[in-house]
Amino acid sequence: MKLFIDTADPDQIRLAHSWGIIDGVTTNPSHVAKTGRSAQELYREILSLIDGPVSLETIGLTAPEIIEEARALAKMGPNVVVKVPIIKEGLKAVKVLSREGIKTNVTVTFSPLQAMLAAKCGATYISPFVGRLDAAGHFGMELVRQIRTIYVNYGFKTEIIVAAVRHPTHVLEAALAGADICTMSIDVLQQLYDHPLTDLAVDIFLKDWAKVPK
Repeated sequence: MKLFIDTADPDQIRLAHSWGIIDGVTTNPSHVAKTGRSAQELYREILSLIDGPVSLETIGLTAPEIIEEARALAKMGPNVVVKVPIIKEGLKAVKVLSREGIKTNVTVTFSPLQAMLAAKCGATYISPFVGRLDAAGHFGMELVRQIRTIYVNYGFKTEIIVAAVRHPTHVLEAALAGADICTMSIDVLQQLYDHPLTDLAVDIFLKDWAKVPK
C-alpha cells in the first residue's frame, strides 16, 4: 500500500519525504488556507519537492469550470492529479479529463455507488473519507471494503485512496482491506513508527551495551 501525506505545508512534506516512505501528497482548500500563501506559489513549491502524485483540488461547481481549472493545474507538472468533487458536474468533467489524459482524484466520497460511478467515468483515484463516516456513526472502512469488491468484480482500474484518516488503526484497516493508498497527516504518519515495546527494547539494549567492557 502506498502512503501519501495529506497537507499543504512544504516543511511537513520535506520532513516526511526524508523518512523515505512517502509516495505522494494530497492537498485541499482547507490545507492551503492554513498556510496563508498564494495557491499557485504553494503548488509550485510542493511539486518541486516530490516526484510522486500530488493532488490539487478544483473549486468550480460546473463541468466547464472544473475542466478549465483542471487543464491549468495539469500544466504545472507531470505529477499533478486534479481533485474533483463527486457531484454530477464533477463526474462529467472527469469523463472529459480522462479522455485528455489528465489524472483525477474524485474526492468527498461517502458511498460505494458514488465510487462505482467515478470509476465508470475514468477516475484515476477515488477518495473515500473514512474518518468522517466514523464520526457520523457509520463504519468508514466498510465503505473501503465495498469499493474494493466492486472494483475487483468489474475490473475497474481506479485506485482507492483511503482519506480522512484519524489514527494508525485506520491505516492498518486500509491495508487489510486492500486499499491502494492511504493518505494521512504528519501526526498519524509519525505514529506508525511508535510502539512502547520498541522503545523499551531499545532502551534495554543500550543499557546492556553500556556494561560491555571497552
